[in-house]
Amino acid sequence: MRIALFEPEIAGNVGSVLRLGACLGAAIDLIEPMGFAWDDRRVRRTAMDYIDHVSVTRHQDFDAFKQTLAGSRLILFTTKAAEDAYTFHFEADDVLLFGKESAGVPAIVAEACDARVRLPMRAEVRSLNLATSAALALGEALRQTGGLPA
Repeated sequence: MRIALFEPEIAGNVGSVLRLGACLGAAIDLIEPMGFAWDDRRVRRTAMDYIDHVSVTRHQDFDAFKQTLAGSRLILFTTKAAEDAYTFHFEADDVLLFGKESAGVPAIVAEACDARVRLPMRAEVRSLNLATSAALALGEALRQTGGLPA
């Protein structure tokens, strides 16, 4: 299972997702451009020494990223989805896609996805933090597919 971040803007969020990937055994795809320099110290500070235990692939753009899917389903997490993550049926080779913090993904990216899924939350709040969303999504997907570490 992989987590893909579309044009992430906040270095600390990326660092937290890298740490998540290291702890739960998920590869991370970063779709550029990013809103910070890759060598930003905030990435390493947030990921700490876990960055050495996660597979990270950077992609020049969404088209380059799509070429790496090799039959895996691309699952977009969005507040605009009707189906929630707890009723959706994940597969072990799914790629979980999260949009940029300020704007999500453009329509053309959303349309390229195999499914759109939301994380349930109270109506009076707008959204969860990117790293928190990734943790909830990955945890449920791995639980369903039997992929949680022992």
